[in-house]
Amino acid sequence: MKMTAIYPVSRISVLSLVICFSFFTLFRSITTQAQTFRQLPDGAVITLNNAPATKAKAIRLTVVSDKIIHVEATPTGVFSTIKSLSVLPLKSTPVFKIQKAGNDLQLKTSRITVTVSLQNGRVSFTDASGGMLLQETATGNIFTLAPVDNQKQYAIQQTFEGEKDEAFYGLGQHQEGMMNYHGEQVTLLQQNSDVAVPFLVSNKNYGVLWDNYSISRFGDCRPFEPLSSLSITDKNGQPGALTATYSYPKKDQADSVFIIRPEGDIDYPFLNDQSKFPAGFQLARGVVTYEGNITAKSSGIHRFHKYSGGYIKIWIDGKLVDDTWRQSWNPETATIRVPFEKGKTYPIKISWIPDGGEAYLALKALQQVAETDQDKFSFCSEAGDQLDYYFVHGANIDEVISGYRKLTGKATLLPKWAMGFWQSRERYKTQEEILSTVAEFRKRKIGLDNIVLDWSYWKQDQWGSHEFDSTRFPDATAMIKTLHEKYHTQFLISVWPKYYTNTAHYAQMNDSGFLYKRNVELGRKDWIGAGYTSTFYDAYNPGARAAFWKQLNEKLYSKGVDGWWMDASEPDIHSNVSIEDRKDFMNPTALGNSTKYFNAYALQNAKGIYEGQRGVDPNKRVAILTRSAYAGMQRYAAITWSGDIGSRWVDMKNQISGGVNFSMSGMPYWTMDIGGFAVEKRFEKPNEADKAEWQEQMTRWYQFGAFAPIFRVHGQFPFREIFNTAPDEHPAYQSMLFYNRLRYRLMPYIYSLVGIAYHQDYTLMRGLVMDFPADKQVTNINDQFLFGPALLVNPVTEYKATSRNLYLPAGNGWYNAYNGKFENGAQEINAPAPYERMPLFIKAGSIIPMGPAIEYTMQQQADTLTIFIYTGGDAKFTLYEDEGLNYNYEKGSFSTIPLAWNENAKTFVIGNRTGSFKGMLTHRIIRIVAVNKTNPQPLDADALAQYTIRYNGGVISTRIAF
Repeated sequence: MKMTAIYPVSRISVLSLVICFSFFTLFRSITTQAQTFRQLPDGAVITLNNAPATKAKAIRLTVVSDKIIHVEATPTGVFSTIKSLSVLPLKSTPVFKIQKAGNDLQLKTSRITVTVSLQNGRVSFTDASGGMLLQETATGNIFTLAPVDNQKQYAIQQTFEGEKDEAFYGLGQHQEGMMNYHGEQVTLLQQNSDVAVPFLVSNKNYGVLWDNYSISRFGDCRPFEPLSSLSITDKNGQPGALTATYSYPKKDQADSVFIIRPEGDIDYPFLNDQSKFPAGFQLARGVVTYEGNITAKSSGIHRFHKYSGGYIKIWIDGKLVDDTWRQSWNPETATIRVPFEKGKTYPIKISWIPDGGEAYLALKALQQVAETDQDKFSFCSEAGDQLDYYFVHGANIDEVISGYRKLTGKATLLPKWAMGFWQSRERYKTQEEILSTVAEFRKRKIGLDNIVLDWSYWKQDQWGSHEFDSTRFPDATAMIKTLHEKYHTQFLISVWPKYYTNTAHYAQMNDSGFLYKRNVELGRKDWIGAGYTSTFYDAYNPGARAAFWKQLNEKLYSKGVDGWWMDASEPDIHSNVSIEDRKDFMNPTALGNSTKYFNAYALQNAKGIYEGQRGVDPNKRVAILTRSAYAGMQRYAAITWSGDIGSRWVDMKNQISGGVNFSMSGMPYWTMDIGGFAVEKRFEKPNEADKAEWQEQMTRWYQFGAFAPIFRVHGQFPFREIFNTAPDEHPAYQSMLFYNRLRYRLMPYIYSLVGIAYHQDYTLMRGLVMDFPADKQVTNINDQFLFGPALLVNPVTEYKATSRNLYLPAGNGWYNAYNGKFENGAQEINAPAPYERMPLFIKAGSIIPMGPAIEYTMQQQADTLTIFIYTGGDAKFTLYEDEGLNYNYEKGSFSTIPLAWNENAKTFVIGNRTGSFKGMLTHRIIRIVAVNKTNPQPLDADALAQYTIRYNGGVISTRIAF
């Protein structure tokens, strides 16, 4: 960008002043002795002439709308012209005013004022009434030269002032059970089970989209340090290390101790760290114990960052602070918070059973942040040309998320079948297994819309061929046709961006320069059979994306495939290698070095599939399931699942906050492996006690999953089908069948939420703070959520629990969904939770439409609707309908029917139907069930209706008499 030169006033002649005055009327250029600013058609540029090398030399404000401001800061004085991968080009004619106020520049829209200090570039945002929303700290931004491959680029940090009662949400999906990120550190790094989305939402009704693709951190950006950064001693009091004892269980070896040695740093997080373990020690059958003491250097909450596979228990001061398991090949991250007193010594003990031939463990520490910094938060990124963020304001969090989607794209409507039940396992090995599984669902009349085929349907040495192994899938085209025509079931398939070097597709991509080559050059092999050398394609290259889609289209889509499972889209080119190796394996990308573009691979991968399918089949809705995501994914019909999670109760609980925060990151479609992906060995061949626990855990997880945006079962053995979990008469089977059928009866409610997710930027899976912002009790709740505006979902995450404590938010009463009993809000209750039922409550002042009993979403239109009115407050709901499978809704082919309950008048109004679409019902029966304190009713679509109405599209008003 060419910059207009601006000179100090003392050097301008009288004639020049006249000329400059005319220039000023066009560009509003204003100067000070050391700083300048000038107005642009869509904002302003501020130049900071005396800024030090580590600070911004220029700041640009761009008005995207009256509620959205783009802030750019550059240490060179020259702004980047590279287009964002996340933010779409926007056309707008913003209305704003600029004025100088003392040493500040003020840019005002009708909704917000942005103030920039002309002395140090500090930026702050206030609302229309002058209330402070967000302010950069006095230190503000820091730029540190961090060149890669001889390319000049910067590590970037921007720090903001927070408030003590401020809560932060979003930032993708993380597995640590945290709901509110205030005072925490969140690493934005794509890896199996962790999804980085750099969009933050505050309960002060603003959001920040941090437009940077490199590995980043949010919150307290200080790096975690080795355990030895604390004052530690071994169990004998010797300083600088813990006592590490490597041993075997006595039943395996008489002399169980293999070696005892001091270890000052527990740091074995990656594959190339395996050699650091004692030579000859067999991790697969070993036990490692660390013992010693910690003396705190300061008082307050200290944090320990744990990365581990296998079984681990940690005791500090005799208290068990961590007790987890994760499959050894896919470690989990966790933050452990422990209060310390300065100068006090605490015993520490760690017991680790690696539970695998390769095993990973790391434990690092971070002392309490200084009191003056405890409410500050930062975004810190490894690499970028400049600082880029978007400030988004709204009247509520929904409006903030709407602003995010204005920037990054609408959440494309998924096909209606995506809202039905998905059955999957790791893995169906033959064509017959696929067909027989679906046939059993239909025989038992269990709702099913989708069957998913996981990996390895190809011949063992043909990964990337996208071809079925004909010995196991003799006629895939006929199989898919049978699924469609006989069983009315969609077929989705796992596709990786991965190629074995001996495949024809590898040669095609390699000849065009579309592949990352480092893994091939090193000759690294994967874990299949004896191992094969492979690599991934460069999704940042538009030609590579087109070639990848062409291969999928020719080999799979042409056979009738309905949707795509884009696995390993982090990208996971080689599992468990170090972060530096991961970057090396995908370097360079077509856009630049991998350090700068590391986190955005999944976005580009989905872009290629979405645009490819719409290019060859423009009116068939795309559906993509992906293990990773990034800001903007929602515009590519993407559903993100939570990765290869473990199958313990705590893993289930962690999905709640993970899914809710992902949804609050602006992306409405999230799912998980119901049952967890990988199980402990005790569940693979269980005794009666372990089998009973597995059945109960599957049941509880299924109950929760029925109210996730996408209702999907997946995992390794034991098989996850309802009929393989328990026999018909078992309470596990009966419970899962109940929730499966309830999901399908709720389809008018659910699909209406999908409609407004597109048309009004709605969020299906909702943190309680979204609907109850005035209730401070909900700020940190991490095990409850709202599914749509009416349903309060309270998963049971403890074995053998028959009740659970839960909070009913203030401002409303609540009805028990199963018996209609009324409860007051603003209270914690102990709710019944028998094996067969998860506590489910319905907000007073709600309308819930339910449809007929169906076994798949397109089986029957809701020609009879049962509408439940939960009185106790005014209520509104809009019934949304369209053709369900195509993109005609983008052209206006859809209908809406407004439903409203007036509490004072005791009147229910069905409004005029607006809009139309091919195949729309013009007449239907509407059954009304009204619920109040004295007339409790269960949420049952077959309940006796109090009123029955024939609806033909016009207004009908009904006064409800109890």
